[in-house]
Amino acid sequence: MPHPRVRLTPTGADIPDGVLADLRDRFAAVRADLDLSLAYPAEALAEAERVAAQPPTLPERDETDLPFITLDPPGSMDLDQAMHLERDSDGYRVRYAIADVPAFVRLGGALDAETRERGQSVYCPDLRVPLHPEVLSEGAGSLLPDAVRPAFVWDLHLDAAGVLGAAEVYRAMVRSVQRLAYDEVQEAIDAGSDDERFVLLREIGERRIERERVRGGASLPMPEQQIVERPDGGFTIEFRPPVPAEEWNAQISLLTGMAAASMMLEAGVGVLRTMPPPAAGAVAQYRRVARALGAHWPQSMPYGEFIRSLDRTDPRHLALIHEASGLFRGAGYTAFDGELPAQRDHAAVAAPYAHVTAPLRRLVDRFGLMVCEAVCRGDEVPDAVRAALPDLAAHMRSSDHRARSADRACADATEAAVLVGREGELFDAVIVDRTDKGVVVQLVDLPVLTRSRGSGVELGEHVSVRLVRADVAAGALEFEIAGEG
Repeated sequence: MPHPRVRLTPTGADIPDGVLADLRDRFAAVRADLDLSLAYPAEALAEAERVAAQPPTLPERDETDLPFITLDPPGSMDLDQAMHLERDSDGYRVRYAIADVPAFVRLGGALDAETRERGQSVYCPDLRVPLHPEVLSEGAGSLLPDAVRPAFVWDLHLDAAGVLGAAEVYRAMVRSVQRLAYDEVQEAIDAGSDDERFVLLREIGERRIERERVRGGASLPMPEQQIVERPDGGFTIEFRPPVPAEEWNAQISLLTGMAAASMMLEAGVGVLRTMPPPAAGAVAQYRRVARALGAHWPQSMPYGEFIRSLDRTDPRHLALIHEASGLFRGAGYTAFDGELPAQRDHAAVAAPYAHVTAPLRRLVDRFGLMVCEAVCRGDEVPDAVRAALPDLAAHMRSSDHRARSADRACADATEAAVLVGREGELFDAVIVDRTDKGVVVQLVDLPVLTRSRGSGVELGEHVSVRLVRADVAAGALEFEIAGEG
């Protein structure tokens, strides 16, 4: 599940009232600037309320006897995925239920049109701007515990090494019996729990991580920025390391997306999530940041292996995981119907891949699910689905831009908020890049990468920078290298 990159923690709520008010005002201004609205057109909302009360079509297949579970951040209500894991001879069987959003969203209807404009849910530190109205995303369409729901069920068979064999997807009614949180599961595993569900999650997750390593893939377990209180009563930013259970869960989703991509390519119709290999300049920049933060990266080690080797309990390494996002640029969506696309792989996955596991929160997944389910039934992909494919890339590109812009702007404002009142202080930093606007510095003791005024310094050089300005309303920080005017 996507996470907000910045979260206001309970201690963060104790930020001085004026600064906190400025921060929340800035978040609201960012949403207004990007046209991110909680309000839905009346016709779309009315349609959502009608289908939530009475979905037009529900699957006949009943798999409510399978005890599915969900695994998400605590408090999540928009639950797209539920899993049931079991041993299968000397391998594994994964049944992965995905919310049946197409059962609620009529192609060509008002809700369909509105979701195409939105593209995806956007997560801000203070609230979520959902793709679908909450009556669906947190109600009738969500795989909430003890509720019978329609779902697309992926039935995936793995061998003992975690290699995918047979795969199919079908619609069925399912029931989740328990909503679990990552930390809750991780604590149970660390305490030696013999709960077979957790044991299997770990086994399958670790085997899939090894398959990824063999393929040359690179997962990016993004840390979450949190505002925390300093001993002196001020505030700072720290990264929360993702626990292993999050990555094991992500591997189930990646597995499903790879199975979906294979189905689409074999059928000659679908939409892939693609990404080119990182540019040489981006890798060189990342090496400079790694060197600046004291991380050993042998020249012969691929970037994916390096990221995997980082210590998620080390704040500097967590900053490196965050900064690795610069290597994952150029991702997009490639639709095809007939001739297969030239670009088929996702470089970080190191294989063809498709988004199909988050239809409550991402538009493209709804169409990918409909394609794959039709292919598995041996039917033609519906004309209305085929007709939508060419425009999906543009819708998702636009929404990705809005989501990234909101994420960056909210992070900038948060960084400014925790540094208000520290103007004039010196911070240890390392020069990681030079631009026509000055130099880029990585603060050593804070997960902040920012520009600074200054010249005559070398890449990788350790310097002291002075905070000149922290402007929450503008979401801006201004530093200068100490000793320079």
